[in-house]
Amino acid sequence: MSPIHSEEEVHGNRRDLHNLRNLLPYLSAYKGRAIFALVCLVLSKWANVSVPLVLREIIDHFDGKQEQLLAIPIALVLAYGAFRLLSSLFNELRDSVFARVRFHAMRELSNRVMKHLHQLSLRFHLERKTGAISRDIERGSRSIGSLMNYLVFSMIPIVIEFTLIAIILLSQYTWIFAVTIFVTAFIYIVFTLIMSDWRMDYRHRMNRLDSEANTVAFDSLINYETVKYFNNEALEMKRYDVLMDGWEDVAVKSQTTMSMLNFGQGSIIAIGVTLIMYLGVKGVTNGSISIGGLVMVNALMLQLFIPLNSLGIIYRQIKYTLADMDLVFKLLKKEPEIQDAQNAKDLVVEKGEVRFENIDFAYQKERSILHGVDFSIPAGNTVAVVGFSGGGKSTLVRLLFRFYDVIKGRILIDGQDISQVTQDSLRKAIGIVPQDTVLFNESIFYNIQYGNLEATEAEVKQAAKMAHIHSFIESLPDGWDSIVGERGLKLSGGEKQRIAIARTILKDPSILIFDEATSSLDSTTEQAIQKTLREISSNTSTLIIAHRLSTIVDADMIIVMEAGKIIERGSHQELLKKKGRYLSMWELQQDK
Repeated sequence: MSPIHSEEEVHGNRRDLHNLRNLLPYLSAYKGRAIFALVCLVLSKWANVSVPLVLREIIDHFDGKQEQLLAIPIALVLAYGAFRLLSSLFNELRDSVFARVRFHAMRELSNRVMKHLHQLSLRFHLERKTGAISRDIERGSRSIGSLMNYLVFSMIPIVIEFTLIAIILLSQYTWIFAVTIFVTAFIYIVFTLIMSDWRMDYRHRMNRLDSEANTVAFDSLINYETVKYFNNEALEMKRYDVLMDGWEDVAVKSQTTMSMLNFGQGSIIAIGVTLIMYLGVKGVTNGSISIGGLVMVNALMLQLFIPLNSLGIIYRQIKYTLADMDLVFKLLKKEPEIQDAQNAKDLVVEKGEVRFENIDFAYQKERSILHGVDFSIPAGNTVAVVGFSGGGKSTLVRLLFRFYDVIKGRILIDGQDISQVTQDSLRKAIGIVPQDTVLFNESIFYNIQYGNLEATEAEVKQAAKMAHIHSFIESLPDGWDSIVGERGLKLSGGEKQRIAIARTILKDPSILIFDEATSSLDSTTEQAIQKTLREISSNTSTLIIAHRLSTIVDADMIIVMEAGKIIERGSHQELLKKKGRYLSMWELQQDK
């Protein structure tokens, strides 16, 4: 074994121990139940190992004398049945009591992961692979329950049973029986651990290929329409099958090596059982143990090796679950890029004046997006930002929401630096109608009320009327309960956009952002919506990102951006008189 591999292995073992320690807080809510389950476990194993002891007494009761053969040891028979019953009772009681502990821990970890994902920054979510991360989360949350199951129902019982059997054998028989059993068990365990660690690489590769294949499948299904537009079903299947082919090869190797492991384990047990039987028969022959003692030792040995036979599987499953769990704990360690300042206060909006003060920004160091951007949105005014794609218009929106922090400069709302206020209060103050509207796969009512969860049914319907979507909703067979489909795919672009407008109206924010809010609407509906938008933004500071210049001619100020810089600013008429880039854009759109 190379030193590098050895160091990685040691590091992996330390990480496993660290992850096991991370489990302890999830047990704290029901530690009383956990302790009681362990007590039931000990009692169950005590009853279990008592069964061979009673069996020995029953057999030894019949020592060959005729009068004893005719007498039935009723008390011993009843004890035999009672111990079997108690073993089953304490086992089931343990399972029942510990169920709450296990499933609560799974719930707590799932909640923590979900909350953490919502706290991570936009950059993480733009770069993530949804299919892979969903599979990792599923395996990770399931692993905490599996690990507890294996430890409490498999590993700890084996240790307890070993201890009780050792006490019985060493106290009642010659040491050779105990030594033979435990040396066999020791060789078995060492062999199992070495082989299982060797096989772990296959499991990691299977997980990786499984996650990658799941990512491709998710991506393909999310983009179902695009796949159909370009007749690329065969391409998507090929991409998926290449990964599944690799997974299949690794899975076959994993199964083959597992067969090698199982054969080795079976060989060790067979040798140990043969030795024990030889020693037992020899003991009966020379009179050192009774026939009942031979039966008891044999029963104890089988009782011990039956669960021990599954030790390899249990150990592998524990290692697999630790590997799965490690993915989740690594995710939980990932720090959000954007965090509240240490003494951050809630944003207090009185007027709603917004100021971008000499802003520089870049998503990557080698590619700057904004350069010295400086402008204000006076309270109650509307400012529109126009320009060609890639000019940095949408970046302004992301910075205002503080999805990213600026590299240089400040963004102020009523004189308060947004980097020094809580993100929650900042985003409560801002409402947005995005160009690409994404809805939840829920009812239309749910999607509109999402803007204000405390809004009444009447307020939701009023917002829908203002967004000119009320009549359409009422005409649907299921009305307000109509499910919109994943990402709103059951609705047209215009219908989704009007629901987004209603949702923002319902939020009633102090600052409004319209990112080409009417791009998917027909001309008649667009004019009606534009009138509504002017009404709701009349007393609100409003930022409009626009491509169609006809929609922003009434803005108090229009900013023209190019390559991340402001090259022109002024009202519609002022910019036309300047005969610069805005005029050329205006004339280009008028010609269409």
